[in-house]
Amino acid sequence: MFFLAGRNRTAVVACIEVALMRRGSANYNLVLAKLQSLYDCDIEDCINNLEYLQMVLKEVYTQDYHSVLADIAVELETLETLEITDFKSEFYKFMVSSL
Repeated sequence: MFFLAGRNRTAVVACIEVALMRRGSANYNLVLAKLQSLYDCDIEDCINNLEYLQMVLKEVYTQDYHSVLADIAVELETLETLEITDFKSEFYKFMVSSL
């Protein structure tokens, strides 16, 4: 998995959180709670463990999973560094794998 650090990592985490919060605080909080209880992590930790985020998003959003990914993609498109562009590519490929 691609490694992000510093401001780039913070920017990616913020994009994911904004996309999830726009869908409602109840589901956002459920995602955070499930990440914590199942994997002892938060969204920032998932940057290097996308499988955790993938599993929880699939469980929380079930039928809306692809729509949530699209919302995250829209937020990530606002970021324009080469390191983040590489991460976005890997993120999309991983999150739609094994569906």
